[in-house]
Amino acid sequence: MIKCNVTVGGTISRAATVRTNNEGKVFTAFAVNCVIPAKSGINKTVEISIAKDGEDNGLKNYAIGQRVNVSGALTFKKRGDNLYFNLSASDVGLSASNEDSIKGEMHFRGKTGKHIEEKTDKKGKDFLQFSGFSTEKVNDGFEYLWVRFFGFDCKREEWLQPQTGIEVKGEMELSVYNDKLNIACKVSEMSEYVKPAYNSNN
Repeated sequence: MIKCNVTVGGTISRAATVRTNNEGKVFTAFAVNCVIPAKSGINKTVEISIAKDGEDNGLKNYAIGQRVNVSGALTFKKRGDNLYFNLSASDVGLSASNEDSIKGEMHFRGKTGKHIEEKTDKKGKDFLQFSGFSTEKVNDGFEYLWVRFFGFDCKREEWLQPQTGIEVKGEMELSVYNDKLNIACKVSEMSEYVKPAYNSNN
């Protein structure tokens, strides 16, 4: 599970339409383009599919090319090499800024990868660096979405080992390196995650 509470600054790329979901609930759907800066190579534009509960008549006045700020819950869906961004919006507003951004807090639940590294930065401050993955069952297989974690104020606990269940909260960061989108998180809270056992008596 990866869920992020974010604010997105970007440009409307698909005009708003009113739709109905499988449960018969009405929502307003549109899309926003946002440029992710590259640390190496070329910047990457991602399209974020946005849904807002109810029929938001105000959004019909928002034309393609309009700058907006959208706040809400962002989730990711990975299918093969493609990564899709879906945002359940709580608030949409016009923006005077031309700067694209996706900023917010991540809540991650998954497993650590094969390596937990204890490093020292240029200022002599120790930090933890490791990767973790969240798993989604798709048809007869699984999709794995990886996140890089940086713990600057974290002491390594004994439980923090490779292939261990973990729950993390922290600041989300998106960047591009050699045309590949990277999802990272600066850790503010971290704990071991143990899946709850199913109780057959319930």
